[in-house]
Amino acid sequence: MNQALKLPGNPLKEKLARGEVGIAMIVRLVRGIEIAAIARTAGYDAVYIDMEHNTFSLDAASQICMACLHAGITPLVRVPNTGPEWVSRVLDGGGLGIIAPHIETAEEIRHVVKLAKHAPFGERSIGGPSPLFHFQGVPAPQAMAAANAATMVVAMIESGTAVNAADAIAAVDGVDMLLVGTNDLCASLGFPGEHDHPQVREAYRHCIAACRRHGRTLGIGGLGTRPALARELVEMGARYVSVGNDLGFLLSAASAQAKAWERGGKS
Repeated sequence: MNQALKLPGNPLKEKLARGEVGIAMIVRLVRGIEIAAIARTAGYDAVYIDMEHNTFSLDAASQICMACLHAGITPLVRVPNTGPEWVSRVLDGGGLGIIAPHIETAEEIRHVVKLAKHAPFGERSIGGPSPLFHFQGVPAPQAMAAANAATMVVAMIESGTAVNAADAIAAVDGVDMLLVGTNDLCASLGFPGEHDHPQVREAYRHCIAACRRHGRTLGIGGLGTRPALARELVEMGARYVSVGNDLGFLLSAASAQAKAWERGGKS
């Protein structure tokens, strides 16, 4: 394949493959493509566009994905559900990773892999010129192989049922990461908001062990306001962290400035 047509690659996937820690900024507020450059300048490996918990349009998500590709960081998208109307269209729009919410069985994530991967690993349709290749024509065999190699499939673990099935979920071919959604997990286990509960650490240990057995990455979600706990989990073996979201960052910085001025204008 011509060098000019080469897939930009997946910087996050490459970093995780080296055993390094990758970090992502969750995007819930900003609809403009500027967020990709901001994330790159701030030092993030990936942008995680959350379509499950807000009103992001597919078009807005795709614009940010394409901006991320040009900025050299990985665009991940948490889809509202795992139907083909979301998975394949998000990828056709420039996404390099599908974050699949509320996965509780191996069969559920196997379905996502089938939608996200081209043959011979899945059934994703060939959609023609793609943002991944800057809309230039690429022979189908090369385009399919390159997209398969770059596209990540992330299974969110958000319940006790999912934790119990972690080994079977991690064993599915084509899965790259198990991402623990700590807030929903706490609620499912009956102690909402208690991130320090012993069962949280035990759930992480169980999922880390499953990932190690099958060569997957374990990710941390929902602990942006608990960096010490997140670092503890990284020491246990997690290698991906969603460190916070754009709305939280804006509120935190704005609040700090307002408090500084209340104290006499010192920033």
